[in-house]
Amino acid sequence: MTYESALKELQEVIEDLRNEMVNVDDMTEKVKRAKELIDFCKNKLRNVGEDLDGLF
Repeated sequence: MTYESALKELQEVIEDLRNEMVNVDDMTEKVKRAKELIDFCKNKLRNVGEDLDGLF
C-alpha cells in the first residue's frame, strides 16, 4: 500500500461515516479501518521525516 492509496481510502471511509446512515456493525468496522489507515500514514510520514533528518 502506498501513502496516497491509504490516504484516498481514509478519505472515502470518513466520507462514508459523514454522509451515510451506517449501522453500528459497519460503523465499528469503518472506524477500525480508519485507525489502521491513520496509523499507516503516520508511520510513513515518520519514516520520511527520519530519512530527511539523516540527510542533514
